[in-house]
Amino acid sequence: MAKNKPVVMIGLMGSGKTTSGRLIAAALGLPFTDSDQYLQDRYGATSAPIAAREGKETLHRYEAEHVLDMLAGEPKVIAAAASTLESPEVRAAMGRAFVVWVDATDDVLARRMRTSDHRPDYDPATMRARRERFFHEVADLVCDVGVLSPEQVRDEVLRKMGLPDGDHT
Repeated sequence: MAKNKPVVMIGLMGSGKTTSGRLIAAALGLPFTDSDQYLQDRYGATSAPIAAREGKETLHRYEAEHVLDMLAGEPKVIAAAASTLESPEVRAAMGRAFVVWVDATDDVLARRMRTSDHRPDYDPATMRARRERFFHEVADLVCDVGVLSPEQVRDEVLRKMGLPDGDHT
């Protein structure tokens, strides 16, 4: 299953999609991609500058494009921007992936985001209210990153996918 099915990491900003996703990709021997790097490579900037330059609607369109492009190719581990879940097309495309929702309390997410300057400002509670129903709709697994380390998230994903977690250090 691991080599035949993409894994999509979803969650609000600060949830650790990239950190956990990289560990999962390494364990599965799959390539890893995240929206920040995709945006930088394709559009020359990360999300905050794109939002300021072209508007949030354009940013969200670019982020959705990332997920759709990556799901169309060979299986990989994809860290998807939270905005992508608002797109019915993206949610439908995620049906062919194993979707992992990494989540934490709003306080934990807000603390984590204080150290990040490459993303737009946001309020976790507002984003949760707007997108949580979509996370529930597509998630195959929910991991509370307020209590689980990235390594524990990786091991939980491997178990849920029916794969041995082994020693990945």
